[in-house]
Amino acid sequence: MDAEMAMELVKHGLTLLFLDVPQHTLIGIDTQMFSVGPDFKGIKMIPPGPHFVYYSSSTRDGKEFSPIIGFFVDAGPSEVIVRKWDQQEERLVKVPEEEEERYCQAVRSLEFDRHLGPYNLSQYGDWKQLSNYITKSIIQRIEPIGGEITVASESTMHVNTPSTMMEKALDEQLNASRCSTPSDKSQTRGCYYTSIPRVTKRKGIHGQQLTSLNLDKLVESVLLEDYGGSEDLLLAELQFAYIAFLMGQSLEAFLQWKSLVSLLFGCTEAPFHTRSRLFAKFIRVIYYQLKQGLQKDCTDTNSGSTLLDDSWFSADSFLHRLFKDFFLLVQDASVVDGDLLSWTRKLKELLENNLGWEFQQNSAVDGMYFEDDDEFAPVVEMLDDPSSSVAPSV
Repeated sequence: MDAEMAMELVKHGLTLLFLDVPQHTLIGIDTQMFSVGPDFKGIKMIPPGPHFVYYSSSTRDGKEFSPIIGFFVDAGPSEVIVRKWDQQEERLVKVPEEEEERYCQAVRSLEFDRHLGPYNLSQYGDWKQLSNYITKSIIQRIEPIGGEITVASESTMHVNTPSTMMEKALDEQLNASRCSTPSDKSQTRGCYYTSIPRVTKRKGIHGQQLTSLNLDKLVESVLLEDYGGSEDLLLAELQFAYIAFLMGQSLEAFLQWKSLVSLLFGCTEAPFHTRSRLFAKFIRVIYYQLKQGLQKDCTDTNSGSTLLDDSWFSADSFLHRLFKDFFLLVQDASVVDGDLLSWTRKLKELLENNLGWEFQQNSAVDGMYFEDDDEFAPVVEMLDDPSSSVAPSV
């Protein structure tokens, strides 16, 4: 990049000014992560728009790290965001308004320029694929009070209890740190995710008919009642949750992502009729999420690899079951939207090539059949009223 173009990006891009951050602290933005050196004071040349910023304090030798704290921002051209390190709380905090204005002017006068690391624009395309539905209004709608997302506070919130072996292992992994027991978090609130109803059934309805009836109707109900009919809002929340999980290591975010993914992949009619465009976009979102998540050690630090560890990729994981059933549905459908078919093939190839997964139909088991003790099956609740078809239970 020539000097003139670089200066243009410095002047018109977003700047994060982070003051007094200790050495070895990990600071990330989007798909990029930095280990703080003695001269580090922030990041410059960031394209305007939505971004996820996250960080983790370390011991003095840089060998142990606290749970990640992350927050979303949506910034305009030439905007400056100022944070200062609070040594006692080990986190970045806002500065008083007058002090912030002085720092902003200093940044625009290039006084901090040599202390600011450049945003790696070669990775910006990857970030856009992960966040293209996220907007400022989505961030404001979902983010917690105060904006900070961290698993360290989720242990005090009433989130869903991990049920599968993978979720339990993830819960232990996320909480295994020197700072896993936070100070008083009684005022901490989680993200304002959409409450996804559990699947219900009518008496006399079983097996595939149950799944087809309830999950397709639930998708329509959730779209209309919670997203105002907007498919893009649902996809934006799916992206928000995945980013908060993958980069921010939030268990709450993982559970929300899993709920949305399970609901959509469980449909049998909507992908091929009323919501074919939604499902084409949905599969595209999942493709780029897993493509990013499969990049081991993508942070290039010694803090560990991506959270998508081996427990995600065993043949009995919930993802393998969901993908297998959906691929069989697409394979057997008489008519499939062109975009949906194209992205389904790409996703299948990604999983087969990167993980060695096989998606052959078991002749003894129908693709949408769930055994009674299958932990990946929809939650089934008996209703006394035989006329009730969908009764959301939160």
